[in-house]
Amino acid sequence: MADFNQILTRYWSFKEFRSLQLEIIQSVADGKDTLGLMPTGGGKSITFQVYSLSRDGICIVVTPLIALMKDQVENLQRMGIKALKVHSGMSWMEIKLTLDNAVWGDYKFLYISPERINSEHFQERLAKMNVNLIAVDEAHCISQWGYDFRPSYLNIIQLRSFFPDVPFLALTATATPEVVKDIQDKLGFKKPNVLSKSFQRDNLSYLVRIKEDKMGYLVETLNKVKGSGIVYVRSRKGTREIVAELKKRGIPADFYHAGLSNPVRSMKQDSWLSGKTRVIVATNAFGMGIDKPDVRFVVHIDPPDSLEAYFQEAGRAGRDEKKAAAVLLFNNADKTRLKKMVSVVFPEIDSIKRVYQALCNYLQVAEGFGKGHMFGFSLQDFAQVYKFQQSMVYSSLKLLQREGYLEFTEEVDSPSRIYFSISRDDLYRFQVANADFDGFVKLVLRSYTGLFTGYVNIDEEVLAKRAGTDKETVYNYLKHLRKAKIIDYIPRNRTPFIYFTKERLSMNRLKISKENYDFRKKDYLKRIESVIHYATSTTSCRSQLLLNYFGETDAPICGICDVCRSMQNKGLSSFEFKEISKQVKHILEEPCAYESLVLKLTGNREKVMEVVKWLIDNENIVLRVDRKLEWNDKKQIE
Repeated sequence: MADFNQILTRYWSFKEFRSLQLEIIQSVADGKDTLGLMPTGGGKSITFQVYSLSRDGICIVVTPLIALMKDQVENLQRMGIKALKVHSGMSWMEIKLTLDNAVWGDYKFLYISPERINSEHFQERLAKMNVNLIAVDEAHCISQWGYDFRPSYLNIIQLRSFFPDVPFLALTATATPEVVKDIQDKLGFKKPNVLSKSFQRDNLSYLVRIKEDKMGYLVETLNKVKGSGIVYVRSRKGTREIVAELKKRGIPADFYHAGLSNPVRSMKQDSWLSGKTRVIVATNAFGMGIDKPDVRFVVHIDPPDSLEAYFQEAGRAGRDEKKAAAVLLFNNADKTRLKKMVSVVFPEIDSIKRVYQALCNYLQVAEGFGKGHMFGFSLQDFAQVYKFQQSMVYSSLKLLQREGYLEFTEEVDSPSRIYFSISRDDLYRFQVANADFDGFVKLVLRSYTGLFTGYVNIDEEVLAKRAGTDKETVYNYLKHLRKAKIIDYIPRNRTPFIYFTKERLSMNRLKISKENYDFRKKDYLKRIESVIHYATSTTSCRSQLLLNYFGETDAPICGICDVCRSMQNKGLSSFEFKEISKQVKHILEEPCAYESLVLKLTGNREKVMEVVKWLIDNENIVLRVDRKLEWNDKKQIE
């Protein structure tokens, strides 16, 4: 344990672990496959990072999020910890060099996207690695019951055959009981082993406001409350429009979405993190891997399409454990819009097949080819060329991904990279023979390190300023050096990409399972209904509703959500509520009819009736088939 604490202090400067972190580390150290359930911001990554740093060898981290992968690798490198990443957006040469370094380069972490596991070259190198842990981030992606199921996650169990004695650590912030069981089954846990922390947030007040004029409410609220926060909206256009309105009212705000370039996103993110920007208005692209403890409010202008997404986004408020609010703005139009989303998210099967065929033609992939290949892809241009609606194309690609035919990555803006593919001696000979390039080569070598061992991110603009020339000239120098086989140069790419996990199939062989399609559609509708129920309920504690959804059936009422406050406004103190509830529980030790219960209860009749109604609505009291009321022992009131 001392080793773990020393590592934590040395690299992260924390004196002690957060709740559950040490238990998870110890469980893995005991050689146990472990599933760690920790709320957003609970410090999941520290569990596998600290453990791996305490052991010889490398930790393989599987994650589907390229942006988060990049952030974590860069953070580790800044701390002086050697880390690598491999994902589908990299060239074959980059991947080869990275995997060679993972085998022979004394690296501690190798982050991979799940579709790489099937690669023959990856498996060849894998067999030579000294692996101390397999960490699976966003583990809910492995379950068909999960809200973000990815078939490529089913490949992860193949790692067992390479490392039968290496423990697996699966981590997620959002998992229902079904998903918890499924994760362990799909990863081949030797024994069930779940370590979980209650998702209850005592400091976070969940509020729902039924508002037609959402903008008016937002401005009014931001003028009343202090501190910084996040406003989530569904569309990129919406982020810009809301920010324009907030700025008109003198509120420091900025917008953020996945369509922005990496430098712009970093700049906006840093401005918000430092407090220069008070409010960030964003799509769901914002938040992953961002740890700002003093977020005082998260407001959802538009409801997300699952409680998993809502819980994760709302949970970014109040990580410093001081009072914070998560507000969902809702109206009847939202209910209609959410239900219409089902037909948008699930286009007809024939439409999905037409998109697949058109996509293969657009990318010039012949039948029987394409597997393992990556293509830059503009959804907007593709939709325009084939006269498809963009929303239909997007949903079709996501469903083709769920079926395991391809991976569609919206994450954009990979910086330019170079790697010197010859030895230093050969480079010197080239410089002597090509005096015109000598100065430029020296400038590159002075500006960046590690150029002979791996690919290094570069900025052509920075090089141009240092050389006293323009960007085009630098670009031409780099192209010439690549042509001369001195460097491998990969220019900046800001385009999303498609990665084919299977070869192109003929239309009659392309299967979109009707059974799976219908099952997923029903599951999606069920998630939508859960969001609507959460937003429209007026008698159930918001915190309890959320926690029950994730399997915490004994969650106490929070006392600070809008529903609980409404109860208190009816003249019921928390003490009175608990005392009447205790009476009810005692009487219902012997189930009885509603009228009999009410007659036996003592105290203010109005308050008693309010509490009984609340307990029935919250299923603390259930109605049996014989029409008698019974106390539900699975629920708990504190």
